[in-house]
Amino acid sequence: MLVVGTSPINRVVVSKIVERSGLRPVSESPDVAARTLATLVPGAIVLDGGADNKDCDGLISDIAALRRTSGQSQPPVILLSTRNGTPESLSLSSVVDAVVAKPITTERLQPVIDRLVRRGGN
Repeated sequence: MLVVGTSPINRVVVSKIVERSGLRPVSESPDVAARTLATLVPGAIVLDGGADNKDCDGLISDIAALRRTSGQSQPPVILLSTRNGTPESLSLSSVVDAVVAKPITTERLQPVIDRLVRRGGN
């Protein structure tokens, strides 16, 4: 699972939650993650949107290209957001499958990871 965000602290917290789901996290900043997506197709992606939910916007086109290549909505994408809501209610890109409001806790994020990974069959 690819964990992307500008905050190293948030990446560590999310990576620990990912590990509790039995998955192996790869933690990257948004600029490095763009290169990683060119060589690695993750089972799922967690994007930390930052203060304005736009920190990872530069990756959206790369993720959309991966999904077109797979012919389905894979890999699933979770956005860590400063606001509560659904991808539709927050007017987010169609590549975002789920939104988890900050502050990030195991109780909020782990069930979403488990649900999306099971849906993808990974």
